[in-house]
Amino acid sequence: MISGTDHKILVVNVLPMSMTGFGRGEATGEGKNFTVEMKSVNHRFCEVMLRMPRGMAALEEKARRYVQSRLARGRIDIYVSVENSAEKTPAVKVDKVLAASYYKAMEELLKDLGITSEIKPEHLFSLPNVISLEEPEEDVEAYWPVLEKALAGALDRLLEMRETEGTRLRLDLLSRLEQVKVTVKEIEQRSAGVVEEYRLRLTQRLQEWLNDSTLDINRLMAEVAVFAERSSITEEVVRLYSHIDQAAVTLKMDEPVGRKLDFLLQEMNREINTIASKASDLSIAKASVEVKSELEKIREQVQNLE
Repeated sequence: MISGTDHKILVVNVLPMSMTGFGRGEATGEGKNFTVEMKSVNHRFCEVMLRMPRGMAALEEKARRYVQSRLARGRIDIYVSVENSAEKTPAVKVDKVLAASYYKAMEELLKDLGITSEIKPEHLFSLPNVISLEEPEEDVEAYWPVLEKALAGALDRLLEMRETEGTRLRLDLLSRLEQVKVTVKEIEQRSAGVVEEYRLRLTQRLQEWLNDSTLDINRLMAEVAVFAERSSITEEVVRLYSHIDQAAVTLKMDEPVGRKLDFLLQEMNREINTIASKASDLSIAKASVEVKSELEKIREQVQNLE
């Protein structure tokens, strides 16, 4: 019979989870009491570091696979301790061959010495290795259900903590993404007036240069068009909006999302860098810096998501 802390098997992912957590579980059965403590931190893959008594080494691979079946990412350090929950009576072993050899040697010695003393059983029992105690053989595989119960309890607690932390991170990230979207909207609105301002400045400068001479309007419009094409950030803004929306949707998926979000953030950074390089306007340049700063904060938080 196995006893231990009650637990429910949790789904591996309810919403994006944090990779940081701690859990503890206990279970008793087969004369053993197993205690499992585990903690997890950020890692690109699912790396399980297991420390357990040498005598239980045969169960290490099973334990590792079990943990990996319920966690997708993170470095998980697991500490397993085992105590006897019931006394086991050692087996008494009698080496009959050795005892017979002792008896024969003692008989010969007494005869040679002319001693007629009787050889009593206690004389033999006191001789080395005639009687020895042996610990009963352990079937380590029989302990697996008990260890699995303790692992499950620890994993449940760890996953609960990771889910709670993941919810907090998700809300924070959604808020930050919304702020990025607001700033991008400001950039978009400002960019619409940049080309017109350039056209007006260019017209004014040309008027001054030509001293009110007739302007070549076609040439002026061509130069404005070239400037507009080179400074247009429409495509970058559209892609940036798309990446922001994809990230928001991804944060609501019932699966590990850390790597996908990391990729989307790389793409967002690429677009805002292009916008900044094209910007000939101080307010757009300043807003681009704000976006990059917020994206860096988001990236740091995403590193904590599974």
